[in-house]
Amino acid sequence: MTLLAACTALVVAGCASTVPVTAPARAVPVAGLEKPAEILIDRWGVPHIYAATLYDAFIAQGYAAARDRLWQMDTWRKRGLGEMARDFGPGWVDSDRAARSVLFRGDMYREWLAYGSDAKRVAEAFVAGVNAFVAETEADPAKLPLEFRLLGYKPSRWAAEDTVRIRHHGLTLNFTGEVDRAAAYCAGPDGIRADALRRETSPTVVAKVPEGLDPCGLPAAELKRAYALATAAPRFTRENTPVASRVSVLPADPAALQTAEQPDADTLASYGSNNWTIAPKLTATGRPILANDPHRAHGAPSLRYISHISAPGMDVIGAGEPFLPGISIGHNGRIAFGLTRFYMDQEDLYTYQVNPANPREYRYQGRWEPMTRVQESIAVKGEAQPRVVENWYTRHGPVLHGDAKSAFALRAAWLDLGMAPYFGSMDYMRAQNWDQFRAAMNRWGAPGENQVYADSTGNIGWIPGGLTPIRPNWDGLLPVPGDGRYEWTGYRNGDELPWEFNPARGYVVTANENNIPPQHPLYRNGGVGYEWSDPARAHRLHGIFQQQVAAGRPFTLEDSQRMQTDVTAVPAQRLLKLLAPLSSPDADTARALALLRGWDGRMAPDSAAAALYEVWFMEALRPAVVGTLPAAVQRVAATETSTERVVQFLETPAAPLSAAQRDALLLASLGKGYAAAAKRLGSDPAAWQWGKLHRAVFNHPLAAAVDPATRARLVVGDWPLGGSPSTPLAASYNPANYQLTAGASFRMVLDVGQWDASRVVNTPGQSGDPASPHYRDLAPVWAAGQYFPLVYSRQAVERNATQRLQLQPAR
Repeated sequence: MTLLAACTALVVAGCASTVPVTAPARAVPVAGLEKPAEILIDRWGVPHIYAATLYDAFIAQGYAAARDRLWQMDTWRKRGLGEMARDFGPGWVDSDRAARSVLFRGDMYREWLAYGSDAKRVAEAFVAGVNAFVAETEADPAKLPLEFRLLGYKPSRWAAEDTVRIRHHGLTLNFTGEVDRAAAYCAGPDGIRADALRRETSPTVVAKVPEGLDPCGLPAAELKRAYALATAAPRFTRENTPVASRVSVLPADPAALQTAEQPDADTLASYGSNNWTIAPKLTATGRPILANDPHRAHGAPSLRYISHISAPGMDVIGAGEPFLPGISIGHNGRIAFGLTRFYMDQEDLYTYQVNPANPREYRYQGRWEPMTRVQESIAVKGEAQPRVVENWYTRHGPVLHGDAKSAFALRAAWLDLGMAPYFGSMDYMRAQNWDQFRAAMNRWGAPGENQVYADSTGNIGWIPGGLTPIRPNWDGLLPVPGDGRYEWTGYRNGDELPWEFNPARGYVVTANENNIPPQHPLYRNGGVGYEWSDPARAHRLHGIFQQQVAAGRPFTLEDSQRMQTDVTAVPAQRLLKLLAPLSSPDADTARALALLRGWDGRMAPDSAAAALYEVWFMEALRPAVVGTLPAAVQRVAATETSTERVVQFLETPAAPLSAAQRDALLLASLGKGYAAAAKRLGSDPAAWQWGKLHRAVFNHPLAAAVDPATRARLVVGDWPLGGSPSTPLAASYNPANYQLTAGASFRMVLDVGQWDASRVVNTPGQSGDPASPHYRDLAPVWAAGQYFPLVYSRQAVERNATQRLQLQPAR
């Protein structure tokens, strides 16, 4: 039995009864180090870095990250820089060209200054550490993770600018929404109704079609494909990654390859997160509590990587993305911070009329303006000569699609100076108080974030950050002509955004809802954006806080853990109220009503009612509501239907649907939902369980390209899981099979000021190396809704350390 398995039952208490024996220190020469540094790795795989200088600490962080996540980091870098074809062959040339179209191409001197005086030096230190471990693998290929050996290639060396030039990982939003909305508005009033069902806006608004835009003139499929080609995570398949042809493994399983492709998890999840901060007056300890669980696509390895970086003037611990220096979610011994997505609209689609005599010119302010061409060479595995590719740019940004009559370009705030996603955490993670933290957040560029704050003196706060384009004459919900009539006039100053410091209510909670106060000017005029996350999680969390405060019961760390893993679905509770007075002579419908009667709306993994509800909603109710639209526009709302809009539609029936027709729709769809659940789970509802359908499996990017035996080494777990996209325990799934696709791989609850009492979890493990004991060890802990101690003090770290690395300056 592994140490972690033995400690699972005790993990919330810190597993204090088991003290590991620290392995002897291993000396490692690292180029670039000024003085010796030390890395203590605790029993959960978290590296605790102790360095004698600030920049040595970042060298050690880069080394530790590469040691744990080299293949993930190398893939991120190559995807972002458009270098996949060099190692994986011609199937990647198109995506390499597209990735290069969204690289930052501005002045690097100004770019570094946008993040702070030492940003470049920090990045140089970090990549020096990464390259030090890459050099180790060059000297000893046995240190290469399995993926490199499977595919027969080596990791690349990094440059400091790679960390800020790559922008595709920044939670890109709105471009595809504009394409979909244009397709809806093309159908006229019926299409506008369908679009309102497709995506909720807050505040509710009907988009204005910009003068000069033909909403029927967009090649929607081509634009969405081009956008995904530039920004989506890489998808390895048998066709673009012929593993079996290069190494000696079993032949790939064709059936598995055909089913391994899944919808983009982030798209299905509609980016989300939860965070809150609680003032001392409401807690059992008299200290603040800060909690955060960011939601992204699940996989093996996790997107998040926990580390602890200690050096003179800095002692910060928490999670970040392994390919970036610093910590974006955590604490520094003085202040604590945690983020959720703040849905700023930072993108626009521009459409152009092109010159019939020269399609590389577009009409702008009454004249033909030339596009800018960037020509580059792409090395391709198996080909003697590199391929020459071109990307074209208008004054607004990269041209993603074009033909003899039209061109279409992306304008994105995240392509501007100082907008490298999450790199701004280098600034705020070193703040020592609210004023410094707020100043750092006012310099934050992308993506838009809600930051909650707490400090060891008892203060709490909330501040959103990000640069929002100023659109003086349109709402940003539809594409606009790029002829000069629709121009951004700069970015809103961070001081224009709302914020709170020590609010009287004693807490702040955010869950990606529109949390701009209704009285604030930016709420009334949509100055930030109109497209926010479904509000179900926010409604549930605000309800919990209000009830507990009203009851006068102090908040504990365990309360925050329960809230993060809460499986109550507010939309289900609302729909149950509509079903309560109904009855039916149909046998299946009557059985379904009986099963749901008395259910509390909790999406527990062992719940038969939860299984019926989710299958009913997804496979019968939602399609039935879409079916009330005219046939010609049903496709607009069919692929992405807002849960909130469906529930609102049923709660407030109006023409053309009467209350009686609403009730008939509910009953008819419920009978179909019962039959669909029986088809999936069997004829006996007593044996139904939501967790039999809703499974937590952490797929590896290569799962579709390797043989079954190798896939078993790469893919982690198969656990029953509660929750849904509508619960605080956010658990989005593939609608074809209900398998988990996205949610919170990382959860953190901080006891602010008593830091060693803090709790955290990161699934499936800290390491991305399938051979490591920390590749999958945290997955069962996470699946059970448990946590482990986020140890911070040197004494606690020493007590839990299992390995020491002594980093020495290379001679």
